[in-house]
Amino acid sequence: MIGRRALLGSMALTLAAGASLAQEKYPSRPIRLIVGFPPGGPADVMGRLIAQRLSVTLGQVIVENRPGAGSTLAGKQVALAEPDGYTIMLGSTAPLAIGPALYPNSGYDPRTSFVPIALFSDTPYIMVGAVDAPFKTVPELLAYARANPGRITFGVPNGAPPHMLAEMFRMKTGADIVIVPYRGASTLITDMIAGRIHGGFETTSVMFAHLHEGKIRALGVVRDERLPQLPEVPTLIESGIDGVIGSSWIGVVAPSGTPKEIVARLCVEVIAAAHSPEVHDRLKMLAAEPKPLTADEFGAFIAGEYERIGSIMRAAKVKAE
Repeated sequence: MIGRRALLGSMALTLAAGASLAQEKYPSRPIRLIVGFPPGGPADVMGRLIAQRLSVTLGQVIVENRPGAGSTLAGKQVALAEPDGYTIMLGSTAPLAIGPALYPNSGYDPRTSFVPIALFSDTPYIMVGAVDAPFKTVPELLAYARANPGRITFGVPNGAPPHMLAEMFRMKTGADIVIVPYRGASTLITDMIAGRIHGGFETTSVMFAHLHEGKIRALGVVRDERLPQLPEVPTLIESGIDGVIGSSWIGVVAPSGTPKEIVARLCVEVIAAAHSPEVHDRLKMLAAEPKPLTADEFGAFIAGEYERIGSIMRAAKVKAE
């Protein structure tokens, strides 16, 4: 009996040592960071910033773009992935709130299909217009829309936060504008520069270069105060539009069931990345801010956004395109 107990004790110690060794080895191969939009858009910009930093501190992290269906294709892929820490997703309003509201049969529930890792950053939106559009300010846009119903077009990445902002703007102002869905921001920006669409909403992270080059005009800032980088651009509130609220928050999630030890390790690294001087300087250039939240805090944040944004999309009676 004593010998058997000793053998079992030895086996338990061996298994514990093996588990500890396995944890120490993580990651032992590249980690895939799934982004639900095409390259070049705001989500992709932040995804690559996170991946670059984690590749330095954690191990190779590869960005894999999986656009489609308002980013719910990416959400379903990650929700069904092996929960081993080697497939994670760039979490944002799109796959975790707007997409599931647009596509009820998306195949996952943002509140239960993922384990939150950490919130990373927050980037403001600006309302923009084509330089040859028949308006230069928000009041001029509204006046033109009243005189020419159905003539103004807003381009939006389908199922992304700009889609929600465009719907909110239309509801709050009563402006008769046509919302044109795109698969991603890069294509609609190209069309706006070419004058094929009149306006829309986008993040500062992808618009600053175009604004500084004079290819696109800034109409209004979607926040309570002006941006230091664009001091001459009024807020929407200053232009008489209240209640259009939103920002581009970015975090990281993993499939439900991912070991707690791996989640904790990833959480530490993502938050450290947000605090690093290199990332902080890069975010400042984009008018973005680090917004690190722990896994539990991020989980509560996701649940709140899911309810808030879902109610907005239902009120707007938005349907998938």
